[in-house]
Amino acid sequence: MKEFVEYIIKSLVEHPEDVSVSESTGEKSIVLEIRVKESDIGLVVGRQGNTIMSVRRLVNAVGRKQGKTVRVSIIE
Repeated sequence: MKEFVEYIIKSLVEHPEDVSVSESTGEKSIVLEIRVKESDIGLVVGRQGNTIMSVRRLVNAVGRKQGKTVRVSIIE
């Protein structure tokens, strides 16, 4: 899951070398924390939050197949 999100985010930003994604897995949940360069946060969030909402929908669909809930956060 981490690699999937990292691939998506790196394709969106101007500084892909500054992207990092950390993953914490629990029994029924996965927490993904995305870190990007400050100037790239707007690109990840998107207009009215549409981009990050789409990423969240994708990873939640994958998570449901694994029987887990997924939380995605952008860390500044």
